[in-house]
Amino acid sequence: MLTSLAAPLENRKISLTALSDTGEVQPAYLFVGALPCSGYAYVEAFLSTDNEAWINAHVHMFSFFGGVPRIITPDNLKTGVVKANYYEPKLNRSYAEMAEYYGCAILPARVKRPKDKPTAEGTVGKITTWIIAALRDRKFFELHDLNEAIFEKLRLFNAKPFQKKNGSRLSNYRGDEKEFMQPLPASPYELAVWKKLIPSFNYHICFDKNYYSVPSHYIKQEMDVRITSSVVEIFSGGVRICSHPRLYGRPGQYRTIPEHMPEKHRKYAEWNADRFVKWAASIGNHTEIAVKAILACHKIEQHGYRACMGVLKLADRYGAERLEAACKRALSYTPSPSYKNIDSILKSGQDKVRPDEEPPKQTDNPHAFVRGAEYYRRNK
Repeated sequence: MLTSLAAPLENRKISLTALSDTGEVQPAYLFVGALPCSGYAYVEAFLSTDNEAWINAHVHMFSFFGGVPRIITPDNLKTGVVKANYYEPKLNRSYAEMAEYYGCAILPARVKRPKDKPTAEGTVGKITTWIIAALRDRKFFELHDLNEAIFEKLRLFNAKPFQKKNGSRLSNYRGDEKEFMQPLPASPYELAVWKKLIPSFNYHICFDKNYYSVPSHYIKQEMDVRITSSVVEIFSGGVRICSHPRLYGRPGQYRTIPEHMPEKHRKYAEWNADRFVKWAASIGNHTEIAVKAILACHKIEQHGYRACMGVLKLADRYGAERLEAACKRALSYTPSPSYKNIDSILKSGQDKVRPDEEPPKQTDNPHAFVRGAEYYRRNK
């Protein structure tokens, strides 16, 4: 008897509408679930029939029932059933994962066989009269308001006494069915989306314009990625290889685990702006100012690390004293010197030339004709 419990479900488009701020009329889709013995029903409206709405409808229904049936008999809609087959139906991965989480079986009804779910079919007809018809003249500007009105009518519908037998759907559920329902888990199921993604050459996969690292030897291999509202899990060959907290906010953020980096990349992960500035300060004041200027001119600080490393490594080739002099001269030309500026000064030896020893500037064109003062006085 326990395994005979079922919850046939329907997902129908209805004429009830919700009006947006622009005045555009949006169709609402009604989800109906009913238990076979008592007829105890659950009804909720959604603005779409996508995977998120389908899964959330089940989660809300189980919470409303206060328990989980052992078998669910849904329609063969594509959101829940990828391929209809009476003996071996192929379920949507998220839908199957939800059923596993709640410990129930999903046995879809046969195509065009309404008798496989007679309670749901009958409940949909009653809901049409009891709820939809009762609300047909009302206008709703938010989905929340629409569902509040539906839940109020649903409460009356479930508590309404039967005409030909004792009790109501609510009383029969509490007296006959509730004890056979499985208990709810400690926390409701969290919707997960599955994607197939391939890590790029920088050993990160991209989702929602943010980046998550994988071990570098998985580059160019297809990964199964499970995304929830809080975590991103990455699988290869059915085995979870890593997970990351999900990133929100501005796009272009990176979540990198140092162990995922190739050996030559790890040394850069250990650096930060303070470390570069302290190193530059140990060489001299002008070198410190130059490094700070390089870091400041990059919107993303990390993009300036390689340039700072290049500047500070010049001390190994030319000496700290010459690097300090080169940074001083570069800062006299521009408040934002670059690695190329400083390297060019050192290569040309300009850092060794004192300002009073600099030759006078000459024109780029040695054949230029410059008129003197006498030329302009001759017509006076």
